[in-house]
Amino acid sequence: MAISTETSPAPPAPRKRVKQSTGRAGDKVFLGLSRGSGILLLVLMASIAAFLTYRSVLAISKDDTNFLTTFNWDPAAAKPTFGIAVLLFGTVVSSVIAMAIAVPVAVGIALFISHYAPRRLAAPLAYVVDLLAAVPSIIYGIWGALFLVPYLEGTNLWLDQYLGWTYIFDKTEVGVARSIFTVGVLLAIMILPIITSVSREVFLQVPRINEEAALALGATRWEVIRLSVLPFGRSGVISASMLGLGRALGETMAVATVLSPSFLISGHVLDAGGGTFAQNIAAKFDEANPLGRDALIASGLVLFILTLLVNGAARMIIARRKEYSGANA
Repeated sequence: MAISTETSPAPPAPRKRVKQSTGRAGDKVFLGLSRGSGILLLVLMASIAAFLTYRSVLAISKDDTNFLTTFNWDPAAAKPTFGIAVLLFGTVVSSVIAMAIAVPVAVGIALFISHYAPRRLAAPLAYVVDLLAAVPSIIYGIWGALFLVPYLEGTNLWLDQYLGWTYIFDKTEVGVARSIFTVGVLLAIMILPIITSVSREVFLQVPRINEEAALALGATRWEVIRLSVLPFGRSGVISASMLGLGRALGETMAVATVLSPSFLISGHVLDAGGGTFAQNIAAKFDEANPLGRDALIASGLVLFILTLLVNGAARMIIARRKEYSGANA
């Protein structure tokens, strides 16, 4: 009977706790300020959550309808009704469309700047991308209303003709393209520079020795990117995508400029109308009565929770990939 000589790997040595201060006055002051800043951030987040929850309970307790499934928003009526079904649908669908368009294009641009473009072209192109990330959202909104909306009307008709069988791209009425799909395209253009900038910096941090080793083994440029660059920058790309998704979920002025507010859901992203959380709050906060403002704050709480869930899911994905990479190392 053969006896296996394989031994299980030794467990990793426990990490030693790094000494936080050397005892010098400056180090103690810096440690106290850093710790206080972290605690202050947690207190601010808890305060925001408590405020939103309190005002939301005041609003929901005065509404006889279901806040999550109601397709109407009229807190000023004799019988107040308000619900977030349309707002949740518009926010999620427009953000999904934006991410589906922006992430592949952003990763491609980042790879081109970091690994394909000559230095004379890469530097100006990177500067332009960073400049686009700093453009105010209202500028994107005006451009979208004056240029993107008329241009996408023809695109919507093409999508309806060839992809209408999917039901999602079925256009039931012909008119101005102020739809959820147009909002998604505009949000994709807005978040594209953010994802590109962060992904580019991540790809530039790939150890040069890994790329040179792959090239020495006969790998092509694409194989180097697929085997060395993308695995190294996967967590960074996910973080960049979540940063862009956060802006897409909370975008206000650009969406309000392009979208025609409506509380009807047809399920077709090409139909005019719809709404998002941020757009509805910006449009109705000034004219709302006290109950209406509490209702808008309740919708803000849902957006707050949605953002926390998305960021938490992203952190879990990144942590699992790090554990998987460490186990296979």
